[in-house]
Amino acid sequence: MADRELTSELRHRQQQRRTTTTILVVLLALFFAFWYAYSYYRDSTRVAAPSSTEVTCTPFDPKAPAPGNTTVNVYNATSKNGLAGRTAADVERRGFKVGTVANDPLNRKVTGPAEVRFGPRGKSRAPLVVPLGGKGTKQVADKRKDATVDLVLGETFSKLGPAPTPTGTPMCPSPSTEPTASSSGAPSSSASSSSAG
Repeated sequence: MADRELTSELRHRQQQRRTTTTILVVLLALFFAFWYAYSYYRDSTRVAAPSSTEVTCTPFDPKAPAPGNTTVNVYNATSKNGLAGRTAADVERRGFKVGTVANDPLNRKVTGPAEVRFGPRGKSRAPLVVPLGGKGTKQVADKRKDATVDLVLGETFSKLGPAPTPTGTPMCPSPSTEPTASSSGAPSSSASSSSAG
């Protein structure tokens, strides 16, 4: 009978140890689960809530003056042959759209490096073109109806001025529903059709 009591006592202790061990393992697992969930929640709120004063870009505005939506007519007011053509190629490399390339239709003498001529609709785009003429470029307002800007090369013009340094906050990219060539890996149809001509 003593053996039975001993065996029963031993079973009871083993069962208590198993129960205690199981409870400790469950509590430890719960502790780590809550700790992981809390750290995940804390990190996600830190990333998801940028400060309200932080601005990464200004909203996209297709009418905002930018080289890509500014058409520049390049005119030569000097006796140097081919100056307007060479300069127009450089203007295009700077991201501007080039319109007419010719001798100055007004046949005016431009004594400085250049004149930038523009109408009321091109007034906001003219400051983008003025640095191209270099130091001493004059702005001349006229009565044209469109938004084009003329870069009229003068006697002291030698090369384009430095590219303007961006200031302020960059504009957000244009919202687009079509995939870009870089994201799809295939050239866009407009790029392939323009190279055909």
